[in-house]
Amino acid sequence: METQTTEYIGVLILGLAAVAFALGSIGASIVVGKLATRNRKLSPKLAIKDIAYECGMLPQGAGNSRLSVKFYLIALLFVLFDIEAVFLYPWAVVYKDMLSQGMTVIFFSMLSFLGVLFVGWLYAVKKAAFNWKE
Repeated sequence: METQTTEYIGVLILGLAAVAFALGSIGASIVVGKLATRNRKLSPKLAIKDIAYECGMLPQGAGNSRLSVKFYLIALLFVLFDIEAVFLYPWAVVYKDMLSQGMTVIFFSMLSFLGVLFVGWLYAVKKAAFNWKE
């Protein structure tokens, strides 16, 4: 007869495997990094491969440029409307079954959800958040 704690043995094994994989990956990275450092000290020709643009072109200008805050705003708006779609799919799947049971609450709850998102969309349009040119 199995007890409730024995049912968690699989989860424990999976957790131990995940921890072992993480520690093994970190250990392998350290070993490979030390080997590469030792080889670089032995051969000065390999040190040139550490510079940027290994293909032979020398780097010009700053390595990283600053992005406008507008880029992040567009990204967050995309995530917002993507989450809307994620919530809309399960609702659409169970909508017909719920209506057959006489539950119209599901329709009004989704209508209120879409209403709040629509108000957020109107606010973003009013603030010209979708305007790429500015």
